[in-house]
Amino acid sequence: MERPALKIGVVTGGGDCPGLNAVIRAVTRAAIYQHGWTVVGIPDAFGGLLSDNPSVIPLNMHTIRGILPQGGTILGTSNRADPFRFPIDGKDGNTDYADKSHLLKARLDEYGIDAIIMIGGDGTMRIAKRLKGMGIAVVGVPKTIDNDLYATDITFGHDSACNIAMEAIDRLHTTAYSHHRVMICEVMGRDAGWLALQSGVSGGADVILLPEIPYHDDFILESLAMRQKQQRQFSIIVVAEGAKAIDGQHSVVGQGHDAPRYGGIAHQLEQTLAPHLKQEIRAVVLGHLQRGGSPTHFDRVLGTRYGEFAIQQVNQQQFGTMVALRDGEIIGVTLEEATKKIKCITPSTNQLVATARNLGIHFGDRIDT
Repeated sequence: MERPALKIGVVTGGGDCPGLNAVIRAVTRAAIYQHGWTVVGIPDAFGGLLSDNPSVIPLNMHTIRGILPQGGTILGTSNRADPFRFPIDGKDGNTDYADKSHLLKARLDEYGIDAIIMIGGDGTMRIAKRLKGMGIAVVGVPKTIDNDLYATDITFGHDSACNIAMEAIDRLHTTAYSHHRVMICEVMGRDAGWLALQSGVSGGADVILLPEIPYHDDFILESLAMRQKQQRQFSIIVVAEGAKAIDGQHSVVGQGHDAPRYGGIAHQLEQTLAPHLKQEIRAVVLGHLQRGGSPTHFDRVLGTRYGEFAIQQVNQQQFGTMVALRDGEIIGVTLEEATKKIKCITPSTNQLVATARNLGIHFGDRIDT
């Protein structure tokens, strides 16, 4: 029997990254071409449905035209639109929080949305799991430049961010060797160092500092001294924002929606190392540059595959799942598995960490002669 036509809602949550529009485009095209379904976008994460003037954005062959190479998301996004902890104006100008999940469910019913595809990182997938518990039909799509989502080999956005960071490190090389300087490049990576590791190795870094490997200042200084003895007059250090010294604390720049915001470790390292160096030392923080710009070929293809498979999951009524890449194939995994833990590097078994050490790259935890 022919299944009734469905109306699909698409939402992008958390930080933006290259590839979001590739997923939106694939979801829309697959829904229309394969099933004749209607697709709408929910603006600004769930903010578009939970505001005093709720609205949706029609997604069709006209509205998605030309978005494949575009960075960001045409729907808008937010990391402050958790329906279970939605920000509202409180007393004395302060921000309070309210559970608006039941309002969200009512608004979904009001707009006739049968299922939602939620594109986001760990926080978005945790929200998706809770919405599933309320009986809402949901399928997740993994997005994060940090690549720290469990149950998938890789998230879209990571490859683009690695390329941006690698190109920045390439440029730092030219000024580092011209001025005989030590250059520190800070990249994103709160709890997981995949971005620092990948961009550091591909960019030819001499020292890579990861959240998973607490470093010691003395070991970094020794590695820099060794390079000078070998007549290498400049050095490149790549550090993840969540890295910290063995006896130190994370560098915090402010309080986020639900956790401290890490950052500034590059400048902290600069101040710590400078008094012990004869060379000049400079720090660069890439920050949100890593989130911007057009997606790479890999992220365009991966985002497209994720979006199309998400529609397959909806058609097969495989709700409460997240699409994932495993050994080159797109599969569905439960949201419980996807949110079980953060995917971090295991330094003792990670092959790229071993490769880097064998090439003379230091991680600040020991000296390899």
